[in-house]
Amino acid sequence: MSSLKYLDYSPFTRTLSDQSHYSQAVRLGDRIECSGQGGWDPETGAIPADLPAEIEQAFANVDACLRSAGGRGWGQVYKVNLYTTELSEAAFTAWAACMRKWAGEDHRPLLTGVAVAGLGVPGMRVEIEVVAHDPEGAKAG
Repeated sequence: MSSLKYLDYSPFTRTLSDQSHYSQAVRLGDRIECSGQGGWDPETGAIPADLPAEIEQAFANVDACLRSAGGRGWGQVYKVNLYTTELSEAAFTAWAACMRKWAGEDHRPLLTGVAVAGLGVPGMRVEIEVVAHDPEGAKAG
């Protein structure tokens, strides 16, 4: 489909793309959709041992993914799917803090959280998939 623009944003995500034959983001006019972003280091793929640090990095990776597609980041996100292997008070507290920090106090996107047995990268405990609306970026692109 020639009207779709697929993107990867870092050395690690390009490795994932090459190994698994998929992309991190796609732009469809004024809409950006991101594949599930884990809490990996974007350069090395290392996953933090600390769960709150992994969650924070996953949110940062979503932001980087959106920006690589020409978006402005979390403020444009209207739908979030959060997948986790660990449901705990610490995880919930970290997710809520990151939603406030990254989306902003006045922006509350839709959120669906799902507990799963495992995720695509070994050792990963959280994965975040988003959809964003970017009308200005669509005009510029």
